[in-house]
Amino acid sequence: MARLVPVSDPGDPRLADYVRLRDVNLRKSLETEHGLFIAEGEKVIRRAVGTGYPARSFLMARRWVEPLADLLDEVNAPVYVADDATVEAVAGFQVHRGALASMERLPVPSVAETVRGVRRILILEDLVDHANVGSIYRCAAALGVDAVVLSPRCADPLYRRAIKVSMGAVFAVPYARMTNWHDDLGIIRGAGFGLLALTPDQSAVPLDKAPMGERVALMLGSEGDGLSSRWLAEADEAVCIPMSPAAMANGVDSLNVVAAAAIACHGLMRA
Repeated sequence: MARLVPVSDPGDPRLADYVRLRDVNLRKSLETEHGLFIAEGEKVIRRAVGTGYPARSFLMARRWVEPLADLLDEVNAPVYVADDATVEAVAGFQVHRGALASMERLPVPSVAETVRGVRRILILEDLVDHANVGSIYRCAAALGVDAVVLSPRCADPLYRRAIKVSMGAVFAVPYARMTNWHDDLGIIRGAGFGLLALTPDQSAVPLDKAPMGERVALMLGSEGDGLSSRWLAEADEAVCIPMSPAAMANGVDSLNVVAAAAIACHGLMRA
């Protein structure tokens, strides 16, 4: 049976995992220190638990206990039950999805372990917007990408907003974080991957005409500047998504990184 624990004080130390969920700097520090992340909403919580992340605790309004009863009965973690005002005071915003869960992080495998035995991967360089990272994971999961490799400065895919935007897809796609971009690109190339660099430069090879070998890694750059020159130099081929002449004439020479990722992931499926 679930351990229901009524709480009414937003300052209750047992709720420390859930404090000020929109304070990015605080959350980065707190979540790193305690090895946790926050899942929000029934669907996302079920996906997190279903993919093996241990639950530390839950925080929810009473009306959410019954819809989650089957899961709560199977998980050995306290369920803190509070009214909406208390949940909002702790989290720092109105939690429309009703339920929150504090989950333990699992060890992140190395780049070599992550790319072993897979065929199609994305490599993300310095994407700092959590919503963009979450959206790209959703594209990757929907379109059959096997794994994601993050540069050292990429946003955390297990940050609450990234998880929420991805609809839990971050739990479905294995990932690794580089420790050294140059060495880890070498590991990926050494595993037999061809490195394709996505660029808005229309002189690059169109994505639908790019060589697709047995193993392909597609590199995507940051929201503002795209891939850095050093990563472009490491690629085996620079590829682009062709823009229509009318769009180019009107000054539209590229897509945002999420739209580009969706098209690119679809392009990876053709071989």
